[in-house]
Amino acid sequence: MRIGELAARTGVSVRALRYYEEQHLLRAERTASGQRTYSEAAVERVRLIQQLYAAGLSSKLILGLLPCVETGEADPAMMDRLVAERDRIDRQVDELVRTRDRLDAIIGCSHAAHDDSRSIA
Repeated sequence: MRIGELAARTGVSVRALRYYEEQHLLRAERTASGQRTYSEAAVERVRLIQQLYAAGLSSKLILGLLPCVETGEADPAMMDRLVAERDRIDRQVDELVRTRDRLDAIIGCSHAAHDDSRSIA
């Protein structure tokens, strides 16, 4: 598939896909005329890259992680780094849950106050 189709299927800009190539996170074949073409597997790879970026991983770490995704194996140093990243993400999730719970409490109080003011009127 061409770069525009990959962008459309993944919701990622063409510019971002080119950046992924520059960072060696994504590989394209080139046609005789120089156009990029991607395999069907590129769709899932781009989605994984997006998830990892969204979780705060750097392109350097993602680049080191991708071979582990393909082989299912990681050396001890990479395993330590992955565990540290997972633990960091767990802390983020915990903080997000606490924030959501506080917002729920505020919404609950505001909603109750709003209902009370409507019943008085």
